[in-house]
Amino acid sequence: MLDWDDQPPEPPEDNVFRDLLIVAFVVVAMLLAREGFAQEQYRRDLTRSARLVWGLDAPVATMAAQIHQESGWRPDARSHVGATGMAQFMPATATWICGAYSGLPPGCDTLSPAWAMHALATYDKHLYDRLAIAGGECNRWWATLRSYNGGLSHWLKEARLAASPADREAVNSACGRASRHPKHCAENLGYPERIILRHQPKYEHWGRGVCRQS
Repeated sequence: MLDWDDQPPEPPEDNVFRDLLIVAFVVVAMLLAREGFAQEQYRRDLTRSARLVWGLDAPVATMAAQIHQESGWRPDARSHVGATGMAQFMPATATWICGAYSGLPPGCDTLSPAWAMHALATYDKHLYDRLAIAGGECNRWWATLRSYNGGLSHWLKEARLAASPADREAVNSACGRASRHPKHCAENLGYPERIILRHQPKYEHWGRGVCRQS
C-alpha cells in the first residue's frame, strides 16, 4: 500500500494542455472527414445532372460551390423563410420547375438530393439563358447567381436602371432602387462572390468552374 507521500504526481499542466489539443484535433478531423464524405458521395450524381442539363462542359465546380453555400450539402436543410433541401428551393419555385421542365427525378421532392441537384442545374440554366444581356460568361454567371438568390425579376428591374445591363457594377449599384428592399442587397450582392471566389476553388478538381475575377 502506498503512503500518501508515495502517491503518483499530478500530471503537469502542459501535458493536460497537450491532451486537450489532441482531443480537439481528433474532433476537428472527424468533422472535416464527415463533411468531405458528404460532398464526395454526391459528386457523381451532381456531375451527371449538370452534364444532362448543360452538356459535357457543365460548370460542375460552380454548382458544387452553390450547394455548399446553400445548404452545406445537407439534404434536410431548412431556412427560416421556408426554403428546403440541398438547393434551398422555396415551395412555389419547386412547383414551377416541376411544371415547366420535364426530365427531373420524379416526386418534385426538394428534400431528395437527386431532385435538388438536377433542379438546381435546371434552374441555373433557365436563368443563364435569359441573361445574355448581362454580357460575357462572367457577368452572366454573376447575374445568374444573384437571380437564383434573389429573383430574376428584381435583377431585370435593377438592370433597367443601369446605363448598361452588361455593366455589372452599375447593375449592382442599382440594388434596392427598384422592387428589391435595400435590406436584402448586402446578402444578394455577396452571393456570387461567396460561391465563385470562396467556395468554387474547393471543387475545381470536380470539373469546370466559371470566371473567378472579382
